[in-house]
Amino acid sequence: MGRIEELCALTDPCASFADVGCDHGYIARHVLKSGKCGNVLITDISAKSLAKAEKLLAEYIDGGLCRAVCCDGLAGVPTDTEQVLIAGMGGEEIIKILSEGFIPHKFILQPMKNADKLRKFLLGNGCKLIYDGIFKDEKFYFVIKGERSGGRQDYSPVQLAFGRDSIGSQTLKEYAQAELEKDRARLEKCVDGIQRERITDRIKLLTEVLL
Repeated sequence: MGRIEELCALTDPCASFADVGCDHGYIARHVLKSGKCGNVLITDISAKSLAKAEKLLAEYIDGGLCRAVCCDGLAGVPTDTEQVLIAGMGGEEIIKILSEGFIPHKFILQPMKNADKLRKFLLGNGCKLIYDGIFKDEKFYFVIKGERSGGRQDYSPVQLAFGRDSIGSQTLKEYAQAELEKDRARLEKCVDGIQRERITDRIKLLTEVLL
């Protein structure tokens, strides 16, 4: 499956759904077309980008099943929204959005980088991570599906780095092999002591994945 299909497969039937930073609106269209949810909100900080999704979802907007809001992060999303998707942003940016807004009742988060920092944030806030894995669609993507409460999960360092449900998968091993080559090359060129230590620690984790 492609990236959009992978994310669509993780969505659950719900009373209300929001796609934050919706890009072209493909996932919102899936949720509406499949009947998983008839109350969908699409948002984006860019009015120009949001207009593309509004065009794709025009029939649903006209039918009162979808609403578009131009806003920053979760500013325009009701706090009682049942399920929220935030995909295609960096992990630190997603943390900022959740910190300045709220942690949704149910969420699907697809960070483009710093997934480990996002996991640490979610676990530290008592979230329950239902699925925490990796998939490949030309590039490698980490994805986290969870709920705001009910979590008391203990993660090992390697699980925190790469996702609990990624461990043991062939996809993660492919990712680890590719990243090992990059990190070893970076280590050879790195002269900063602290940075070298960080790279060395990551190499150890990547190596553990391949054992």
